[in-house]
Amino acid sequence: MSKNKRAFFWIFLILLGAVLFYVINIQSFLPNPIKNIVQNLDPVNQAIDEPFKELTIPYLREKTYDSKLGALEQISQNSNYSSYLTSYKSDGLRINGLLTKPSGEEPKEGWPAIVFIHGYIPPTQYVTLEKYIDHIDFLAKSGFVVFKIDLRGNGESEGEAGGAYYSSDYIIDVLNAVNALENSNFVKKNSIGLWGHSMAGNIVLRSIAVNTNISAAVIWAGAVYSYEDFQKYGLNDNSYRPPSMSTSRNVRRQKLFAEHGEFSKDSDFWKKVVATNYLKDIKTSIQLHHCVDDNVVNINYSRNLNNILNKTTILHELYEYGDGGHNITGTSFNSAMERTIDFFKKNL
Repeated sequence: MSKNKRAFFWIFLILLGAVLFYVINIQSFLPNPIKNIVQNLDPVNQAIDEPFKELTIPYLREKTYDSKLGALEQISQNSNYSSYLTSYKSDGLRINGLLTKPSGEEPKEGWPAIVFIHGYIPPTQYVTLEKYIDHIDFLAKSGFVVFKIDLRGNGESEGEAGGAYYSSDYIIDVLNAVNALENSNFVKKNSIGLWGHSMAGNIVLRSIAVNTNISAAVIWAGAVYSYEDFQKYGLNDNSYRPPSMSTSRNVRRQKLFAEHGEFSKDSDFWKKVVATNYLKDIKTSIQLHHCVDDNVVNINYSRNLNNILNKTTILHELYEYGDGGHNITGTSFNSAMERTIDFFKKNL
């Protein structure tokens, strides 16, 4: 090999080494389009720019959540807590809610708090001060700030009820509620949990996949996690009132299916919607409750999620009850509520 060729060869090796060092060590500073090519990431972790991207976890992670509680209008008080009507903004909409604050001296760092997310109730029939009264009472008198939000389009909250499974509207409402509590002066930072029932199971899981700083989540009789379970088990809710064909919600859903098809586990788009594809990022402790005789949401929703969580390092628990139905009533209610309170006390 001539002297010039040998010099060229060594220069080439040095340049190749520099490029490899750059790719391995400095790629985090690359623009996103180049970084995705260099890293050859799993598509589930890449942001997308296509119709209905707002449904995806990467999009929701990049979105800003900035909200504050409105004025607190006291409506009742007892020896354990005071109750207030209030509101906050989410996507520019006024979202109403019932907020309780424990009685007694406020801790120096504030109280731990729970965003309470209701299950499906026909939105026009939803009333802020009805339903979940006993749930709120148990949690509130146990020393938690409880913020039961009226998801958009429900009751007097502004906006259209978007549904839990093919829209991210409710997830955005929850994450703005979390931020509103964080911005209050009476809630302990990094000690905010979520409680959800029925359709809120999907809302809770997707919310903690977006905001991985949420400390704890409890789900009662939750539905639709992997979306494969939706195809297997469906839902059997006689109270459900499907939107008319002319509503913007139904039009959006039709366009969604026309663009991306119905759920498929092999679809790059749907992979980004499903929270179970993001469990490695979740730090939240999770507790599940479900009754065997639930005739609305099949118990296998919770069992299958629990089996998926068993393959992760996420702290999780599943409690099954022989009876109590979809709302987990009777003696099962007391057991589930006691376990819920203990879990929140340990993890908030």
